[in-house]
Amino acid sequence: MKLRSLVSSIALAAAFGMVSLVLTAAEPPKFRTDENNDKSLPWFQLVDGQFPPAGSGHAISGELIEVDHLERRFLLRVDRDDSQDAGHHDLPIEANMLPYGSISYHGAPAALQDIPLGTHLQGLYYVKPLLDKTPPRSGPYKRIATEAAFTRCFRLEDDFSFYNRQQQLWRIDELDLEKRKLTATLMHEGKEVGKPKLFDLLAHMRVYTGNGFGKFDSLKVGQNVLFNITWATLYGPGRIREIWLDDASRRLATEHQVEQHRTHVRERGLPAWIDAVDDEKQIVTLTLFGGVDAKLLAELTDINPEPFGWPVSKHEDDPKAPKGTIAVARGTLMTYDPVNDRKGGNVAQFGKVPVEPGSSGVQIKLKCDLLLEGFRPRSIVRYFPGAWKVVALPREEEFHGRE
Repeated sequence: MKLRSLVSSIALAAAFGMVSLVLTAAEPPKFRTDENNDKSLPWFQLVDGQFPPAGSGHAISGELIEVDHLERRFLLRVDRDDSQDAGHHDLPIEANMLPYGSISYHGAPAALQDIPLGTHLQGLYYVKPLLDKTPPRSGPYKRIATEAAFTRCFRLEDDFSFYNRQQQLWRIDELDLEKRKLTATLMHEGKEVGKPKLFDLLAHMRVYTGNGFGKFDSLKVGQNVLFNITWATLYGPGRIREIWLDDASRRLATEHQVEQHRTHVRERGLPAWIDAVDDEKQIVTLTLFGGVDAKLLAELTDINPEPFGWPVSKHEDDPKAPKGTIAVARGTLMTYDPVNDRKGGNVAQFGKVPVEPGSSGVQIKLKCDLLLEGFRPRSIVRYFPGAWKVVALPREEEFHGRE
């Protein structure tokens, strides 16, 4: 029943959906990818109840211009690239986060509401279902973005997270503080990646150094930095809105975001889907999604003889065994009334499943005191370890009463 060895081996890799699967060379590609841009092939279509194969998503970057964090929906103004003609520059796409889709901000897991409007983001997307006939969001003159069909987001991250994940930094080559211009080259393991780019420095740009704030004169030629930008593609590569000058400031930003993420998930539950339901034994098998901090997965085995709230165990259950409860959720991960409608009991087994994009690799078999209608294979749920205190969420975050 111990999970800590399992967590240590898979959780860090799975937390940001960074685990790669190896495709055998003997298998010809069955779908189009960014690496194999064969236009005669279709883009990969997601399958309900299955995680997507590695490398099957389509990379799109752009600026966050509208958010509905309750529904995990957002609008992105897509960056310009060579695939667009001039009439399709700066048009928006509307997308929803997949239930197992991960979000990163400042190098740590995040929720959509953590990311400020105007932040430039990098993402991986999938096309909408074949039967989805919803008209795409249009821009000026009713023009449609070239990428409008990619409405399902698998991974979303700010530039800080994107470059930090790839162990890349920007080297400051030139500074003109009077004109507020900064020229920088992307670096990886001491080697230049691409050509230098010229960025604007906003007057209100936040400068982070060490454990505090710096000023414009804290910037020096030769520094290796990370930054987030806004107004990308409108006036050159973009305007720098916040910049981190050293490892200490970057670690502090990540640590702060990790704690914010842990609080968010402990109050709302770990997202998962149900693999199977044994009606006779009243055991629900579920797989936890990736994109969560390893410390949260390590808390799955914490013991609390009487979980917070009403008791859920049966008399024959072991009071010293790990417990948990499940709350039914929607595809947006929104629950209904998790304080009152959770069901669960003793954990019958902790196991592992293949670590793949979107999956934490952690599987749980949970004995439930009562099986709800929503406990069906492929259903989305939130899992609460027995030691977590479940509190009432703000009313707008609960779907209860909206049916």
